[in-house]
Amino acid sequence: MNSSKSPGLAGFGILKNTTCHTEKKISVFFSIIFMTVGILSNSLAIAILLKAYQRFRQKSKASFLLLASGLVVTDLFGHLINGAIAVFVYASDKDWIRFNQSNILCSVFGICMVFFGLCPLFLGSVMAVERCIGVTKPIFHSTKMTSKHVKIMLTMVCLFAVLIALLPILRFRAYQIQASRTWCFYKTEHVEDWEDRFYLLLFSCLGLLALAISFLCNAVTGITLLRVKFKSQQRQGRSHHFEMIIQLLAIMCVSCICWSPFLVTMARIGINESRSKETCEIILFALRMATWNQILDPWVYILLRKAVLKNLYKITRGCCGVHIINLHMWELSSIKNSLKVAAISDSPVSSKQINLQPLSSVGQ
Repeated sequence: MNSSKSPGLAGFGILKNTTCHTEKKISVFFSIIFMTVGILSNSLAIAILLKAYQRFRQKSKASFLLLASGLVVTDLFGHLINGAIAVFVYASDKDWIRFNQSNILCSVFGICMVFFGLCPLFLGSVMAVERCIGVTKPIFHSTKMTSKHVKIMLTMVCLFAVLIALLPILRFRAYQIQASRTWCFYKTEHVEDWEDRFYLLLFSCLGLLALAISFLCNAVTGITLLRVKFKSQQRQGRSHHFEMIIQLLAIMCVSCICWSPFLVTMARIGINESRSKETCEIILFALRMATWNQILDPWVYILLRKAVLKNLYKITRGCCGVHIINLHMWELSSIKNSLKVAAISDSPVSSKQINLQPLSSVGQ
């Protein structure tokens, strides 16, 4: 079939000579497992978030809870929609010519792949920026980062991701059926047109930029927490510092490991044009790794909490018998105490009070 003569059948030319063969039973098994685990994990995370929001209606935590809710809801719908379409394709024996005559399903699949791929990355970077501002500028965070502003940011991030996903459709460029015939995305084979390369590079550059922003902000946040911990002689903030550092390391490792292969692969295809040596198996493996990020997101952001870490510490100490960390580090504390110390140290009023204390002692 010639796709130039029949726009409704765009992308079917790849079905002639398929160089990527996947076992149907194994592929269906992976799709069902990914979708089920992703839905269960994100549903559990949403339930925990709702419970936490009802218990802690503090202003300092409202922005984080809203952003985390947006992240897990996006991941949930991503697994639900993309997983359902993938299972349908496998159940139909990947016969796109039979059920996709007008190319509507492939377009919807491609839009969902781009949107649910970029939106969690954008939300992760926004959460990293929010945490960085909350730790480094607590006064600004408490006055400017309101729930209304966070909802506006969530809306803008989603609209931007939708715009990127709809860009090929607005330019009358159809999404292409990939060589494995199991998913739709930008054109990844025989990429010669500048616009096809632009879409691949735009997707990969935006994703890598979001990862870079997350890495930079999380690094600044971790360094700031360590500096506050070593400078402060108080015991209240140690639990919070230890918990946050572990979360930041887990977030950076999971995001970079899961998403970097797919984003780098798309960038190499866009740069190398038709001379790209990326095979279908490599692309499919990178895609599955990226899918795991959406499965692990709720476990990193929500379930890796102080209570879980405390139990792990007790189990590790019981097995190893080594006294690594004093138990008083796990005493009840909150981010409010750490932010209060930082806010008092940054406040000009506190500096005046500190300067007046020697005068009052001399007067006595």
